[in-house]
Amino acid sequence: MAVLVLGLCLAATACASQASLADRTFFRPEYEVDTHGRKTWFDRLVETDPGGFKTHVAADYESVAPARIAVLPFEDTGSAQFVVDKIALTARSPEQQADWAWTHSNRLRRAVDGYLSSREFLVANLIQVDQIMKEHRIYDAASLARISPQTLGGMLGVDAVVYGEVTHYEAYYLALVSAYEVGVKIRMVSTHDGRELFAAEGSRYDVDVAPAFDPVDIAINSAFTLLQLRDIVLARAEDESAREIILRIPRSQRLQDELIEEATDAPSRTRQENVATLQREGAPQAPSGVEPASMSLPTE
Repeated sequence: MAVLVLGLCLAATACASQASLADRTFFRPEYEVDTHGRKTWFDRLVETDPGGFKTHVAADYESVAPARIAVLPFEDTGSAQFVVDKIALTARSPEQQADWAWTHSNRLRRAVDGYLSSREFLVANLIQVDQIMKEHRIYDAASLARISPQTLGGMLGVDAVVYGEVTHYEAYYLALVSAYEVGVKIRMVSTHDGRELFAAEGSRYDVDVAPAFDPVDIAINSAFTLLQLRDIVLARAEDESAREIILRIPRSQRLQDELIEEATDAPSRTRQENVATLQREGAPQAPSGVEPASMSLPTE
């Protein structure tokens, strides 16, 4: 009897589980959209991260939020050397420094571009942005500064451009403590009137602390903290800096509604364009009153 009751309970549980899975449809409300991945004061305390970001948002941002954005090349104002505790451990030539400055700035630029692309914006492809700028002989920060945002908007076909600057890109090491600091400053500027829509400046630290009191433990932990100065740890600090900034840009309901409306209208426009193309190419026409099967939409 007990076995029978247990079997019935298991069967009922399985049925309930299947029913709950059937309710897991797509396109449902999301939780913590604006906070997931954003550090709180408790996170900074636990991770010993003294960094932070200061932001400024235009008062009327919702009404002027840009639909199309281009992320311009970032500028690196650092030494372009491998710096630990404010001491350069490399002696790169001017040419190598220029290459590393571009490398550092482009890493942050790609991270910012990626997080912007996941939002309600239509972000211009970085490869195309770079090619257009090359064609207009914009090769450095000085030549970029001479071009107005309005002119850049016409060149790139966007409503806003994002300027960026890498302010910190260095490491710290003191026996039981090691850290990477990545600092960045960005500005989103309207290409219609040159107004600053959003600005952020600050840095993030990826810190490893390994406390110890015994001499042997101190030696071992010092070696482990030194191992934290790896490229993958630096990449995490870059990604976190970009994520923290983009999470602070207000979400625009107006832009989301416009994207939904555009997507809703797209099938009917595409269908009309296909019919017009067939007519221009002289394709056989269906008898009067009969729509070609290839052009008909499926019905329920």
